[in-house]
Amino acid sequence: QVQLVESGGGLVQTGGSLRLSCAASERTVSTYTMGWFRQAPGKEREFVAAISWSSTNTHYADSVKGRFAISRDNAKNTVYLQMNSLKPEDTAVYYCTASTSLYSYSAYDWAYWGQGTQVTVSS
Repeated sequence: QVQLVESGGGLVQTGGSLRLSCAASERTVSTYTMGWFRQAPGKEREFVAAISWSSTNTHYADSVKGRFAISRDNAKNTVYLQMNSLKPEDTAVYYCTASTSLYSYSAYDWAYWGQGTQVTVSS
């Protein structure tokens, strides 16, 4: 069973930056598509970004394009989400996820999930 552990969340002011990390328990994750979703209170979990196993392809939600960057280090079984120019509407619990398939905007298509890390952006 693949385990994903997120870290790096916290409280930041508007315009600030944070880098989230997600460490995977198994080396096989290096062949998986990895992604990030987020969920704000009272809202559905929404797609944020995804990256192919080789880092060749990345995908972003329109709301974060140009501000967030996803990357991975397969040697460390770790995926990152660099978040810049943060806005109050980015406040949410951020979840790392993994899939043996191509990326999807639907949370239902992803197989493995971390426990989430809270990101709070103050205005």
